[in-house]
Order: sequence, then C-alpha cells, then structure tokens
Amino acid sequence: MELPKRHVAIMNRLRESGRADVSELARATGTSEVTIRRDLEQLATLGALRRVRGGAVSDLARGDEPPFVFRELENAEAKRAIGTAVAGLVQDGEAVLLDGGTTALHIARALAGRRVTVMPLSLQVANVLASAAPTRVILPGGDLRPGELAVNGPLAEASLHALRFDLAILTCCGVSVTDGMTTYDLADASVKRLAISQAHRVLLAADASKFTRTALATVALLDRIDVLVTDNVTPQATLDDIEALGVATHRG
Repeated sequence: MELPKRHVAIMNRLRESGRADVSELARATGTSEVTIRRDLEQLATLGALRRVRGGAVSDLARGDEPPFVFRELENAEAKRAIGTAVAGLVQDGEAVLLDGGTTALHIARALAGRRVTVMPLSLQVANVLASAAPTRVILPGGDLRPGELAVNGPLAEASLHALRFDLAILTCCGVSVTDGMTTYDLADASVKRLAISQAHRVLLAADASKFTRTALATVALLDRIDVLVTDNVTPQATLDDIEALGVATHRG
C-alpha cells in the first residue's frame, strides 16, 4: 500500500478504536512492522497520534478536528473532482470569497489562472492562487489558526464587512439536512456566517464523509445555501432531501 493510503488507513483505524497495534496495522496494510513503526513516528511528529508501546493511540478527543495534514490525504480524489466542478460554476470576472480547508485547496488549484478576483480565507489557499496571473488575490487580515493557517477574528470579519462578493465558496466539517453546516472552531463558524451574508450566491463544497459528521458550531441551515457540490459517493436520497430545501446540487 502506498504511503498516503497507509497513513489514511492508520488514522481511520485510530478514529474507529482509539488504539492500533503495529502487528495488526502491518497485516491490514500488507506491509512490514518496520514500515508501520516508521509511519507511526512520522504521524506522531505531525501531531496526528501518540506512540505507545507496541502501537499508537489517538490524541484527538471526540469533538476535535483531525490535523490538516491528515485531512489533506483523506478522500483526495473526491476533493479534486469537487474542485474541478466548483471552478466550472465560477464565471470569469466574478469576485469570489474562498474558504480555507483541504477541499478549498483543490478548488484553488482549479481556479488558479482564471480571470477572477479571490479573497482566500487561508494562507495555504492564497499561496496556490498568488502566482497564477491573471487571478487577482485580496488578502484579509485576522488571526491565524495554527496548522490550518486559516484567518478569523475581528480583523478578518472587518475585511469581509468592507466587501460584497458575487460568490462565497464555503467548506465545512459536517453537514446534514437537520443540523445544517457545522464546523469545529467557533471563530471559524463566525467568519463563515458573515461570508454568507456578504455574498449574492453561496456554494457549499463537501465530500461524502462530511454527511456522516456533525461538528460543534453551527454555521447555517442549508436553506441559506444556493448550491451544493459533492462527490459521487453521497447518497442520492440525501441530495433529494437537500434539493427539497431549494438548494441546487452538483456532483464532481
């Protein structure tokens, strides 16, 4: 199994049971115990887990968000397809607010080089767009979240208050018909809510895994969203329920 897939398999096992032994991980991934020990050391360095005798345990509490470096590996193909689909819904010349997160990185890669004006809510997203003329990048102020490098706080909100966007492209940690769009970070939720109020159209990008989770902070109910872009794994019944709220849906 390739390195990124092994890391995802290890983290998924830890999320399910809280602990994983080297021997069982080696069997599950078809690799040697030496390789698994090396993987665990790498993931521990990234803060994704804690090494213990014979294996590893998750350091994440139930309500914690997984590290960015792990989420970047998770469902990467689906996120890439979503990014391409979202970019196809953006018109040249539009002013776009683009959220942070791993799905937003794929959207930024698909938008880079387009004739659009983008305010990214993350330095990682801004870096993708910065050298891709004629794309224009407007940076907000704000506090940086460690690891995420997403901006929030009063300065970020002041930047959003000063502008009106044709389109706000948001991502989330969890989404459901009943709970709406949710995220783990309270300050992040506040910025997302403001982004919705400052845009003529709102697009939510979420892969199928987000429909199995509800995070701590509510951003908005789904009737505040104009368009949902997801992947081919999301059940059609779920999309039917969302469309009943007046939301257009697209698959990447």
